[in-house]
Amino acid sequence: MEAEINYLAVLVASLIGFVVGFLWYGPLFGKAWMAEVGMTEEKQQSGNMAKIFGTTFVLQVIMTYCLAMFLADDSIDLAMGAFYGFLTGAGWILPTMIINNLYEQRSFKLSFIQGGYWVVVFTLMGLVLGAWR
Repeated sequence: MEAEINYLAVLVASLIGFVVGFLWYGPLFGKAWMAEVGMTEEKQQSGNMAKIFGTTFVLQVIMTYCLAMFLADDSIDLAMGAFYGFLTGAGWILPTMIINNLYEQRSFKLSFIQGGYWVVVFTLMGLVLGAWR
């Protein structure tokens, strides 16, 4: 089977991570996340935002492209794409976050803030990739 990838869908699905991230780490869970990781507003603002956002976007495209490869079968539709995206987030990413945070002796609250973000993002990426064939 030769995979047919919709590159525009990959780009749009990648951008979803930024939109969700803005909301997730802003008004929704921003204060809780900052408290859990010991981040201050001053420290956050002193970061190299071009490097952070640029690298994040490149990595987001790589993740989305890999998900698109998994979803390249013609039988995948919106619902199945969302379902497989959810399984990716809930079955691979969230457990990975919990394991890492256990060894780093960080809270389950942080694990669910960080991992929950990825569950939502992968679900939405899968939805876009499944719908936009």
